[in-house]
Amino acid sequence: MRAVVYTEYGPPEVLGLTEIETPAPKRDEVLVKLRATSVNASDWEFLTGTPLYARVMGVRKPKVHVLGSDIAGQVEAVGENVTGFQPGDEVFGDIFGTWGGFAEYVCAPEKHLMLKPPGMSFAQAAAVPQAAAIARQGLYDKGMLQSGQAVLINGAGGGAGTFAVQMANILGAEVTAVDNTEKLDIMRSLGANRVIDYTNEDFTRVDKRFDLIFDLAAHRSIFDYSRSLNPGGRYVMVGGAMAPLIQLGLLGPWISLLSRKRLGLLMLKQNEGLPSVVAQIAAGEIAPVIDRCFPLAETAEALRYLGEGHCRGKVVVTITPEDCTNSQRGTVPHSFMS
Repeated sequence: MRAVVYTEYGPPEVLGLTEIETPAPKRDEVLVKLRATSVNASDWEFLTGTPLYARVMGVRKPKVHVLGSDIAGQVEAVGENVTGFQPGDEVFGDIFGTWGGFAEYVCAPEKHLMLKPPGMSFAQAAAVPQAAAIARQGLYDKGMLQSGQAVLINGAGGGAGTFAVQMANILGAEVTAVDNTEKLDIMRSLGANRVIDYTNEDFTRVDKRFDLIFDLAAHRSIFDYSRSLNPGGRYVMVGGAMAPLIQLGLLGPWISLLSRKRLGLLMLKQNEGLPSVVAQIAAGEIAPVIDRCFPLAETAEALRYLGEGHCRGKVVVTITPEDCTNSQRGTVPHSFMS
């Protein structure tokens, strides 16, 4: 089978499309013939080996050679202990920890997959798992966001951010969305009450305080974030630079203890809450936002596009051209279920 492989950390140039052996499912695994895979920030981190925590797969060289964790495809074969799926089923899910999505086939644990709704394309399904789970768990579970509260979403124009803006808006929160200039329009269209271009304005200095700051791209001091919270407010970090992460680990518990503010890190629970997300998508309340589709042979370009910070919503890699939500590839500002 064809797969996009890397054997050393580095820029997208270290990736290469090559032929490798098709895997065989273990007892509790499902062999999936892939139709689409979406690109996540975690793929970029494990590709480049930065920040340092991204080298858990190998300090000097990666031990896993095929990235890609958000997958959608058709069941080709099942292991002897698999009871929930059979060949021909259309499935999707986040297989983070197993990886292997940038290929024509992958073996995934049964517990990490669910049936794909008939009305959802493979590209749309691949755009959902990790991003939607981050948004839902960050806003509802860790952030405890309620109707009428003020929430700031930093990094709101990306994959998880576009889901978060929609979810917060549906909940009835007052949404301030932060990202770069080229993403302001998409954030407005998804229901943000206010948008901030971080290249022109420091959102921690605006004349407003928030009940929740949901931070998908942390690059500032946690004291700045704490100052921007209302009494009783919460700060939830998902990703960003190492310095804020270290600060949060060392000082976050003390700030939480000494103030009426809670600062914490979201520890993602893989695929948790996805049935509720799918129900919201089916009801037309929210939708995956797909910026561009790339063919498998251009996976390196898909990762480069993500890493340069341009993508509005999700970037999807499709195994066959017809699986992209627009057959010509290009910008798809909104991708709704039919």
